Amino acid sequence: MDKKEYTYSKQDKLKSTTIIDELFTTGKSVSKYPLRMVFVQTENRDNLPLKVGVSVSKRYFKKAVDRNYFKRVLREVYRLNKHQLLDNITKPYAIMLFYQTKDRLTYNDINDKMVKLFDKFIQETKIE
Repeated sequence: MDKKEYTYSKQDKLKSTTIIDELFTTGKSVSKYPLRMVFVQTENRDNLPLKVGVSVSKRYFKKAVDRNYFKRVLREVYRLNKHQLLDNITKPYAIMLFYQTKDRLTYNDINDKMVKLFDKFIQETKIE
């Protein structure tokens, strides 16, 4: 693996409100408790295979400090494991990752769940 594959640059971030709206209206979902991934196939405008956003609900973590911590962990775990997705997808996707529990899992637990979630996503996209 070269260094470029382990980045999460500004171009990789999902910011388009139209794509985010499309994710919530027509997107498909896979879950591996406590993580959930909503995804939709997109047009390859920026010549990037993935656009990713993360979210942690205010319902579970009232303090912004706590929400920001779990968003940071989600982004880092994605950054280290995204090669698993890039090696197995052929079309560009927009993805939103959610942390959906009030349980405070450790970094290693979240990492294990993310790998399993990516496996489920790969299986789901191979069916299409």
